[in-house]
Amino acid sequence: MASLGLSFHTENSILKQNSVTRSTDPTWVLHKFSVNNGISGRKDRSRKRLLKICAITGQQEGLVNEGKADSASDSGFTKEESSLIDALIGMQGRGRSASPKQLQEVERAVQVLENLGGVPDPTSSSLIEGRWQLMFTTRPGTASPIQRTFVGVDSFAVFQEVYLRTNDPRVSNIVKFSDSVGELKVEATATTKDGKRILFQFDRAAFAFKFLPFKVPYPVPFRLLGDEAKGWLDTTYLSQSGNVRISRGNKGTTFVLQKETDARQKFLSVVFSGVGVKEAIEEFISLNKKDSGAEMELIEGEWQMIWSSQVETDSWMENAANGLMGMQIVRPNGGMKFLVDIFLGLKFSMTGTFVKSGKNTYDVTMDDGAIVLGPYGLPSEMQTDITLEILYTDDKIRISRGYNRILFVHLRVG
Repeated sequence: MASLGLSFHTENSILKQNSVTRSTDPTWVLHKFSVNNGISGRKDRSRKRLLKICAITGQQEGLVNEGKADSASDSGFTKEESSLIDALIGMQGRGRSASPKQLQEVERAVQVLENLGGVPDPTSSSLIEGRWQLMFTTRPGTASPIQRTFVGVDSFAVFQEVYLRTNDPRVSNIVKFSDSVGELKVEATATTKDGKRILFQFDRAAFAFKFLPFKVPYPVPFRLLGDEAKGWLDTTYLSQSGNVRISRGNKGTTFVLQKETDARQKFLSVVFSGVGVKEAIEEFISLNKKDSGAEMELIEGEWQMIWSSQVETDSWMENAANGLMGMQIVRPNGGMKFLVDIFLGLKFSMTGTFVKSGKNTYDVTMDDGAIVLGPYGLPSEMQTDITLEILYTDDKIRISRGYNRILFVHLRVG
């Protein structure tokens, strides 16, 4: 069956089409939107009421099953499911910006779960029913001309609703702009086959804006599209808890969806939104307090700074030297390096050393700076002394207090 491609437009200019190509299996009739007229999806002030990590619902607006901030084990994730979640941690754009290594880790974790099988005959199970958030998707191996008119929706939360045990079985794909703005829902009639496959045909679409008492139909000529409005979706893994689902579409796309999310996923969704991060840090640390006698180590690897509590100054070199931007590389035997991409291959590099000075603190001295372009470097004489306190760390996330007692959140990327 061919893929269904839709181009979403609106005459009142509330939503505008963007032209970045994205994975567009017919299972996901979605578009990337930029929002104007003061209703930005990423910076909407309405999210301030969602600051507490136990009440977060989405990539920025909402991860499903709000009110829960349980750890993976407490939330009913198996060891194998937790491995998949670990691979997804910190991945933005539902895999769009993932490195080849990250994609390989996800694929390995997916294959392990698919080999386990999960719930038999998943489309016959009540566990498949409900609203699922799309956490990851691969690009299809082939793309029809209509499919190439799609783009992904990186800026907003994306969901799929599955309701098969009704008189009108349906599968719906949803783009949620924000709690205060509303959502776009594209619906399809659905039938099941062989206990695993959902056959669907899209037949209606509508905007549901919070500021309007009625839905705004989106005029799509589904009947004229014929087979292009049809597709199928195989559920290759459904967890016994009903929290994790893996599906593959008729264009070869792999989808990872969750009903319930890991506390780290909830935390990072707040960090990436940039709203209420300090409150989320306090909540996250309190939920993950370890034995008071346990020591937290500075784990080796490449750590990308994704948030700091201080706004950068006008001097990028000062920001880089103080670790307020870029990458922090922790090496064995007490070596450390700050690395910042400046422009078109031009980098700022600063190396130094660290020694442990307390249970969770390190003294860091950075004293060898240079502006680097390829094999060439221009030395820069400067020195920075920092007391680094580790507040939380695992193999993916580090929260610390560093230069001038500024809070930092780093994500391990290598």
